[in-house]
Amino acid sequence: MGVHTVVGEEHPDSRSVPEGLGDAVLDALFSQSPMGLHVYDQELRLVRVNTAARLMREFPVDRLLGRTLPEILQHFDITDPAAVERAAHRVLETGVPELDMSIRFRDRRVPLVETVSSASVFRLQRADGTVLGLAAALTDITARVRAEAEVRLQNEAAARIGTTLDIFRTAAEFCEVVVSPALADTVTVDVYDVVLGGRAPIADALDRDQTVRRVGYRSVAGPDQQGVPAVGEVDVYPPGTPYRTALDAMAPKLIRRLRPDAHWLDPRRRRDARILSSRAHSMLLVPIRARGVVLGLACFYRWREPAPFDHRHLRLAQQLTTHAGQCLDNARLYGRERSAARVLSGGFAQAQASVVTAVELARTHLPAGTGGGWSDAISLSGSRVALVAGDTTSGTSRPAAMSELRAAIEALADLDLPPDDILQRLHDLASRPSTPPDTAASDAGGGAPATCLCLVYDPVTRLCTAASAGHPSPVLVHPGGAVELVDVAAGPPLGQGLAEYALTERVLPEGSTLLICNTALLTAAGGREALLSRVTDLFAESQPALQAACDRCAEALAPEQPLRDAYLLLARTRTLGDSQTKAWTFPNSPESAGQARRRAVDQLAEWGLAQDVIDDTALVISELVTNSVRYAKGPIQLRLIHDGTLACEVTDDSSASPHLRRALDTDENGRGLFITAHLTQRWGVRPSRRGKTLWAARTLAPAPALGHDPAAEA
Repeated sequence: MGVHTVVGEEHPDSRSVPEGLGDAVLDALFSQSPMGLHVYDQELRLVRVNTAARLMREFPVDRLLGRTLPEILQHFDITDPAAVERAAHRVLETGVPELDMSIRFRDRRVPLVETVSSASVFRLQRADGTVLGLAAALTDITARVRAEAEVRLQNEAAARIGTTLDIFRTAAEFCEVVVSPALADTVTVDVYDVVLGGRAPIADALDRDQTVRRVGYRSVAGPDQQGVPAVGEVDVYPPGTPYRTALDAMAPKLIRRLRPDAHWLDPRRRRDARILSSRAHSMLLVPIRARGVVLGLACFYRWREPAPFDHRHLRLAQQLTTHAGQCLDNARLYGRERSAARVLSGGFAQAQASVVTAVELARTHLPAGTGGGWSDAISLSGSRVALVAGDTTSGTSRPAAMSELRAAIEALADLDLPPDDILQRLHDLASRPSTPPDTAASDAGGGAPATCLCLVYDPVTRLCTAASAGHPSPVLVHPGGAVELVDVAAGPPLGQGLAEYALTERVLPEGSTLLICNTALLTAAGGREALLSRVTDLFAESQPALQAACDRCAEALAPEQPLRDAYLLLARTRTLGDSQTKAWTFPNSPESAGQARRRAVDQLAEWGLAQDVIDDTALVISELVTNSVRYAKGPIQLRLIHDGTLACEVTDDSSASPHLRRALDTDENGRGLFITAHLTQRWGVRPSRRGKTLWAARTLAPAPALGHDPAAEA
């Protein structure tokens, strides 16, 4: 006989029901049942609870009885109490039970704990239908809800992390997944700087150098919030900090209560100052590992969510970080192999806009299986292009060494440094003590000769600047066919001797062609004079197809296979006409910002640009010129370049480089570069010998063809 026959309808054969069973069932429900039970009268006042009722120890019966439901919900810190009240009134009025309502609330214990209960509410009434009140049965489902949330988070991580083989994008995907109510309010990802070059960190090297680079950051404060350091910046974990401890021990670390007076927090350090200002109260530190290699550190913070991290959160963070570590290592390995493959094949990266604007490129590679030689074209600000070429003459790992050198050149070129300065810094990098001989860096930093030629061409001024580290000088073919050697003073190979590199400047004739080759091709041609003679014969006839000319020239210079990998790079220069550029010079006065803005607006309108582009560019120019007026002393030059992108350049005599920072709402200044960064795709500072150029560029949408109706494609 089931219990429901006693507590529900009375069984016809009442003799089969033991006397007092109903009272026993009620007594068990209120004293022994693990399910919490609350009983309310018609006014929704609590009149009775059982011993298993939620938070009974923290809130004694004498403080609960007689309280109304709204008061109790407020006392229990219920999430969305209005929804619970509406459900209770609905059951009281209709008699239809509300089953399995999820109620999330926090108790008052320290540290704070969040729990979730499943509540079923039903009406109490007599046999004649008189309503007496409500009963609510509560079951703790916290463990189930947490487990489901963790599974969803892990599934989301598996689907969203690692969609590309880019370290920065992978780190961003990890941060986007992890920042959630289920885990962290803020998360950061730092990797050792060598990881970005494709190398695996070595324990001995890391003992000497703890330099890391921020590759990922995300906060519940919003996607525009910047971390400290910002993504792309480098930092060092000081000794004695939990970061350093976690990495040295290669073990995760849980800090349940982060006290502001912790001995390792130093408000003079930018990172620590940010932690203190955010009032972070709990943190997790998880080393990022994959395939036996420690790549960096993932840091999780809580400052908005009042509940601190616990060991359950630490386990979840470890699981997610393990998956992210595999994806980051995949990106590292891909970057290393792709760079080596590009070096071996000699292929160009897809031509960027400013490369196409400045030069027409062609290249011929004569592989001998030795590796080590490469050339490339790098897009620079102001529609300029950097033509770089390098070669190694000895060593057991030439492709790996040159891939590292190539990555360093791309990074330095992006800083808009002049060619001699780039070679100076490359020489310093190559002069550093080598890592153990089994690593790829043993050739680049261990003393193997490496030559390099760096050349920058400006299609607006037709100025070519070049510097050489033991590399053969380029050959210049004039539009009429005359051939000459551009005498670039050759400094020592990278990593050898004193770093003395001279800068050669030359204004090139419009439509001239530069020939760049390595020593292997020069040797195969029989020396410099023989090379000039053969190039003169070849270009005596018109060469409309540049790639065909490059192939014919390489065949003429090296009729037989060279002993080492050889390459030939041809770059036919182009010029931006007056219709694509415009420049003005203004005095250093506050009125210059308005004058520059008006001149620019007129010119942009003459070019037929969209109104939103004109408005945004006018604001950017106003900010950049105002910055120059504030910090420079002499005249200010504004230049606009329109070549598929729109570039604004402001040149002054101040050598101080501005830095992007987030201005507070109460600050009167400091928003210029912040506004510029939001209205353009790229911005930067180009140093010069007598000042600097502050530039910003944005990509322009292609104009629709005449008669084209976009709606017709819908």
